[in-house]
Amino acid sequence: MSKIPSIIPISEFRQDAASVLQQVRNSKGPTIVTQRGRAAAVMLSMAEYEKSENEKELLLLLAMGEKEIALGEGHDLDTVLQDADNMLG
Repeated sequence: MSKIPSIIPISEFRQDAASVLQQVRNSKGPTIVTQRGRAAAVMLSMAEYEKSENEKELLLLLAMGEKEIALGEGHDLDTVLQDADNMLG
């Protein structure tokens, strides 16, 4: 189960943006900014954003690999592991 995100109104963000950004940087989860009681934006620390993008790219590569296997195509394990190391390293 994922962590419940922090929620702040835009008025609080405007009043003390530096403090809110510090909280976002220290948080491992998203912070949702609301406007008129509705979600308007999501903020993530750069570290969490980069982690999310890397995970998304890895999942895409795995899906592409499964498709290649289904088509009878593929790559040897050493090449795949080296590519994974390069991407994660």
